[in-house]
Amino acid sequence: MVTETPEYIYYECSECDDVTEHTILRGKMGNANVTGTFRCTGCGHVFTGTIKLPKELPVKVMLSTGDVTETTETVLMEDEIVAVGDEFDLDDGRHVCITFIDVEDGSRRKKVPAPEVKALWVKNYDVLQIKVSVNDYKKTYPMLCDAEPDDEFTVGMYMHFDMWDCVIHAIKTKDKLMRRGTTEARNIVRVYAKIRHRDGSDSIGDDGQDFDEDFEFADDAVMDFDD
Repeated sequence: MVTETPEYIYYECSECDDVTEHTILRGKMGNANVTGTFRCTGCGHVFTGTIKLPKELPVKVMLSTGDVTETTETVLMEDEIVAVGDEFDLDDGRHVCITFIDVEDGSRRKKVPAPEVKALWVKNYDVLQIKVSVNDYKKTYPMLCDAEPDDEFTVGMYMHFDMWDCVIHAIKTKDKLMRRGTTEARNIVRVYAKIRHRDGSDSIGDDGQDFDEDFEFADDAVMDFDD
């Protein structure tokens, strides 16, 4: 049961004609509602009234770690929309990410309203293993790098492994191939890097051409840990 006035609430805006997030500018809690002044974050419409608060829904959580599956529980709000890829914290503080959603009809869906959720399948998301393809012009070496979800990787950044140092020259995210810029570890599919020699020079081919001019970023040319 909600006992403190929340900062925002989802409600059907009369101007947007859609359920949007509303900031509670002033509010007083009732038994199952809040009375006050609200502002739609979508269009800015402000109104005064009483909004019924969503119920709390206990939901089963299946946490998979390797071959072991642990059953626990979390609480969703009645007005939430839950999607694969969403992150949240369990009661014990472990950070997890949703991988599958079981619904009441026995099927699995990628995005559903909270009342339709039967169980959430999640994985630990405290530390990610980032795939790194390191190239010395002649050969590509597959490596793994541990990172927290919000760690940032930048094109041009140096990475240090036991065998060599290397510099990032491209990052493949879920949406695009980046040749410049920064992104968080949670968005990364693969990091492409080239060996950086101890004298500070980059890898050079036998014909004297710089590595960047010839290297192709095709997935089928890269060794994959899943293969």
